[in-house]
Amino acid sequence: MAAKSNGQVSKVLDGPINPMVTPLLTDLYQFTMAYAYWKAGKHNERAVFDLYFRKNPFGGETKSISSENRCLLRVRMDSLIILEELTVLMLKFMLCKRDQLFSRRFPLLRVEGPIAVVQLLETPFLNLINYASLVATNAARHRFVAGESKMLLEFGLRRAQGPDGGIGASRYCYMGGFHATSNVAAGKLFGIPLRGTHSHAFVSSFMSPDEIIDKSLHSSDKRSTCEDFVSLAQTWLNKIQWSNSLNDTYDVMRSGIPNFCAVALALNDLGYKAAGIRLDSGDLAYLSSEARKIFCIIEKEFGVPGFGKMVITASNDLNEETLDALNKQGHEVDAFGIGTYVVTCYAQAALGCVFKLVEINNQPRIKLSEDVTKVSIPCKKRSYRLYGKEGYPLVDIMTGENEPPPKVGERILCRHPFNESKRAPRWSNRRSATIKDIRERCISQLAKMRPEPHEETKLNPTPYKVSVSAKLYDFIHSYGSMRHPWGCSESL
Repeated sequence: MAAKSNGQVSKVLDGPINPMVTPLLTDLYQFTMAYAYWKAGKHNERAVFDLYFRKNPFGGETKSISSENRCLLRVRMDSLIILEELTVLMLKFMLCKRDQLFSRRFPLLRVEGPIAVVQLLETPFLNLINYASLVATNAARHRFVAGESKMLLEFGLRRAQGPDGGIGASRYCYMGGFHATSNVAAGKLFGIPLRGTHSHAFVSSFMSPDEIIDKSLHSSDKRSTCEDFVSLAQTWLNKIQWSNSLNDTYDVMRSGIPNFCAVALALNDLGYKAAGIRLDSGDLAYLSSEARKIFCIIEKEFGVPGFGKMVITASNDLNEETLDALNKQGHEVDAFGIGTYVVTCYAQAALGCVFKLVEINNQPRIKLSEDVTKVSIPCKKRSYRLYGKEGYPLVDIMTGENEPPPKVGERILCRHPFNESKRAPRWSNRRSATIKDIRERCISQLAKMRPEPHEETKLNPTPYKVSVSAKLYDFIHSYGSMRHPWGCSESL
């Protein structure tokens, strides 16, 4: 796509865009190389680069990709506008479907164009894709462990890596399956639902009910007014026989639950429905179960429909491990507020995507290394996902650009790129927005994965296979045999 005008760029880039994403969002050495290509007369040579990651994040076997076409388009259009005075530059992109699931070595993005220009795009593309994909993957993993019926709330702004990290994390968590955020700025910018409670400081700031100046409250239909709502709540507190409640925000069973129930019942008298409680410390499994029992008793004893289903939200430095532990113990939590561990990707600091030259002037290129994980797969390729009869994806396969695509019902040989002994015949069943659309597609893609890859332990995750066609395998080894000893046994 050639650059046109700033007006046309603005039309394409509808919606909020990070102003930091400019043509200067790159490393100095990219400009050094682009200049050197030009000096050597190579700047217009046709190059093909693959963007992929080498190792699956968080010790798992799948990841989600959430970088958006819009972000990539911004870099492309701005870069072309700046360089248009030198030459008319044409780039070709083969971009993965956004919010698609990918495994290591599988190309997320292929960029084809003049080598000097494509080289300049390496750093911004990696910057835009690495963090977004890592956070979305982290969010999706938390969502899976919590369970489909549970609501996930992102509460991480206070712990995020600055304002950019906080805004981005809220967006990518929502894409990865979270339901809402506490981040008001992200809610305004991206239309993410907002949720929040209050802190201990709010409760602790009051010394006694006497500090409440206006004690009156209109009924929900505005037809009547309770002149002293505090007294009404106190009456209910006496009825439920918890009159010895402590004025202490931290004592859940002797203070928090009784006072909440009293206020909730008083609100019910006026036609309102209390939202629920948040547990932020202590034994969350036990406390949530006990709270649920009390809510159910009150519903039965006082005839308040739905009281037993009051929402219980839990927070307090939650992560995958604590969610899994709660599930094993048994709990009654309906929603989880997760902050530090999801927005900072505490379990893994970076995804590690790379951008490698695989072809120039129609000639394949390969990166060789004694570390087989760093060896690239040369030449321009096409990628497919093969599904079994049950509807689960079985394997991802890369073929040469000019190979015919797999056909439904056709037997195809899938080979490990570097290990001759690893091969498997498969039957092919190929399947080839807004932020809410992205989120729904991400959830849908996760649901289509077979159960095993999600039952991940960091010690022994079930591998998800990424392979190459027999023809591409033969090409890789004939091309690389003079350059590299292939005696590797890596499981891919």
